[in-house]
Amino acid sequence: MKIGDRIDKPWGWEEILDLNDHYCIKHMFINGGHRLSKQYHERKTESLMLVQGGAELTWGVDDREQVVPMQLAQLFPIPPGMIHRLKATADQGALILEVSTREADDIVRVEDDYGRAGT
Repeated sequence: MKIGDRIDKPWGWEEILDLNDHYCIKHMFINGGHRLSKQYHERKTESLMLVQGGAELTWGVDDREQVVPMQLAQLFPIPPGMIHRLKATADQGALILEVSTREADDIVRVEDDYGRAGT
C-alpha cells in the first residue's frame, strides 16, 4: 500500500491520499445503496467524515448500536472495539474521508454483504 493506490472493493473503492509511519489518510467511495462490513478493530483508531453524497453510520458497543445520518464535514471518531458500518444512502453514492492509524490488517468483520464475514 502506497500513496496514490486505488483499491477496488465490492462496495466501491479506496484511494490512499497520505501514508506514513503513524497514520493513513484515504478517500472511500461507497456506491449508492451499498455498505461496508459491520466491523470493529482491535488496535486501529479511525475518524470518518462525509465529504460528498449521503451516508449513514451504524455504530456502538455491544447491544447499544445506533444509526446516525452523516452530515457533511461532521467528524465521527471510531475507537478500537467500536462496531461500525457505513452505508451510502444517496443514489450517487458517498465519498468518505478516513484518517486512521496504520493497522490496515486489523479488521474483524461481524457481518458482510459480500461473503467476507470472519475474514
